[in-house]
Amino acid sequence: MRYISTRGHTINNSFVDVLMQGLAPDGGLFMPMSWPQLGSVSPSASYTDIALQVIAPFVGDSLPQADLKRIISKTYTSDIFRDGEITPLRPIGHNTYLLELFHGPTLAFKDIALQLLGNLFEEILEKSGQTITIVGATSGDTGSAAIEAVRGRKNISITMLHPKGRTSDIQRRQMTSIQDDNVHNIAIEGTFDDCQNLVKGCFADTELRQTKHISAVNSFNWARIIAQTVYYVVSAQRLGAAPLFAVPTGNFGNVLAAWVGKNMGANIGPLVIGSNRNDILTRFFETGSMTMGDVTPSYSPSMDIQISSNFERYLYSLMGNDSAQLSRAMTDFKSHGSYTLPKDLLLKARADFTARRCSDDDTIATIRNLYQSTGIIIDPHTAVGLHALNTCGLSYDGPRVVTACADPAKFPDVVKAATGITPQLPPHLADLMDRPEKYQVMANDFATLKKFVMTL
Repeated sequence: MRYISTRGHTINNSFVDVLMQGLAPDGGLFMPMSWPQLGSVSPSASYTDIALQVIAPFVGDSLPQADLKRIISKTYTSDIFRDGEITPLRPIGHNTYLLELFHGPTLAFKDIALQLLGNLFEEILEKSGQTITIVGATSGDTGSAAIEAVRGRKNISITMLHPKGRTSDIQRRQMTSIQDDNVHNIAIEGTFDDCQNLVKGCFADTELRQTKHISAVNSFNWARIIAQTVYYVVSAQRLGAAPLFAVPTGNFGNVLAAWVGKNMGANIGPLVIGSNRNDILTRFFETGSMTMGDVTPSYSPSMDIQISSNFERYLYSLMGNDSAQLSRAMTDFKSHGSYTLPKDLLLKARADFTARRCSDDDTIATIRNLYQSTGIIIDPHTAVGLHALNTCGLSYDGPRVVTACADPAKFPDVVKAATGITPQLPPHLADLMDRPEKYQVMANDFATLKKFVMTL
């Protein structure tokens, strides 16, 4: 398996190249040069069996299969994930389920991919004797999951940027209470998109890339996408049918993973996108124009985004892998804050995805209604996905699945407003709000960030 950048200037990369670089040197995102086909999935296959079946073709000969199997088996255990099924399905109505993705150490779906990335990084660095400097951006959950995955590991330093004052207190403290010497947290005076642009600036800076061996854990790292593809395939196997998936997403990575599964021939049905008030994805599928607006804080802060970086991968495929056309669109978006698809491509996109938006009031109502009808409490991001399912207008007789992306205890204020109940953190995080924090505030300035990273 070899990889190419969506911008077309970086070709013939191995999986290890893609894993360690994260973002392509030309500013594009790595894509496989062909889609491996999954084949049949045994009804008795375990989560780790299916993970190996999904991931191995993308790894190719970059790692011996025995090593990959050992890493996967070490990652997905009941010691790390609080549920033995890793991603259990929970019924919430007739043929409707929550896919609970939050049983990892930081209570968010990001753990599923990032625990694997941490083990992959450690394996490869141990064999090569190299070191890497991870620089990442988070709108809430990626940061804590990435830090938890690599904290204390030798040969790895991680610097995580988050938008000052735009995460929940629990999300921030899950990052800033980590005291390991290889962990560095920075609160940027700006939005998540500002943080993400600073990270991309690090990858575009030749001196940083070469001297600090910059690597990525954000969802533009292809290894994260294929790790997330696994739970969609697992869900279809457990349900014995092709599920419709409703996925709350801002950066497009989580729903892209389901689309990857479909390209591999997995038994996956329609895909529904849930957007919050920062609805750039929904507006795109309505109008065909990707137009950047202001980021407005919402009850689902991990989705407060106006630059859906993973969407570039889907556009590349939609445009027939035409790197020149894709590059023109990305240039227009960067220069003018907008680009528009031709009508024929928009029709194709609408055949792949349905998108709906959810206001803060709808978020509260969705959490309240589910609790009153079932006794089940969900977090505000999951509520955005459930609202999208309820309003998508699709008639579908098969199973319907909402990806439940975070433990409701991470967003106690919103949950209490909806249900009157304050959800409690699990025992391993019970004292989180009392732990000392370690982070620094930094202006939205690349030169300042570069100077900091160069000192690590």
